[in-house]
Amino acid sequence: MVNLTRIYTRTGDAGETRLSDNSVARKTDLRVQAYGHVDEANSAIGVALATPGLPTAIAAALAVVQNELFDVGADLSNPLIKDPQWEPLRIIQSSIDRLEAWCDEFGEPLPNLRSFILPGGTMAAAQLHVARTIVRRAERTAWEAADQYGMEVGSLEDDIPGGINPLAIKYLNRLSDLLFIMSRAANGDQEVLWVPGGERNPAHTAHGEG
Repeated sequence: MVNLTRIYTRTGDAGETRLSDNSVARKTDLRVQAYGHVDEANSAIGVALATPGLPTAIAAALAVVQNELFDVGADLSNPLIKDPQWEPLRIIQSSIDRLEAWCDEFGEPLPNLRSFILPGGTMAAAQLHVARTIVRRAERTAWEAADQYGMEVGSLEDDIPGGINPLAIKYLNRLSDLLFIMSRAANGDQEVLWVPGGERNPAHTAHGEG
């Protein structure tokens, strides 16, 4: 049960924060950066959910994703430690399997791509693209954290720092795929395709030439 009685604490005024295991980390720490990007992605999904025109089935799936992204953030902020005092929130394979099932469900009716997709079309689809790119950033930063801290289980007794849960990173990877597919499904016939430079109208070249 969460019971927040005060939002400001002043504990971060020196540029430090505490991870979920209560260890101190700089606010520039890659773990902190990674779960901060996850929080940003969750906010972007919230905007998509508040946007008119989002299909009901997509909205229902995203409601689940929003809750799981809190789990991802908690996971990234909790180093892998042997025999923790309290069982931490961790992403598990079944959550990733569900994302993959949604990728198949929402992707199956879509036409094959004839070109790359440009972010745009409907407001809902454009916002899903924003969420997708933030999730990609979160994934990249999580990999940076994994490069620094590893993915191994640490030990408090032996003073071995805990690593990053690879399933949390895998979840972000699959989520970005799902958001791309959802953006296509939300766009319907308003999908915007990239037109390579040689095929674009010459009238769209820079002004003042010739």
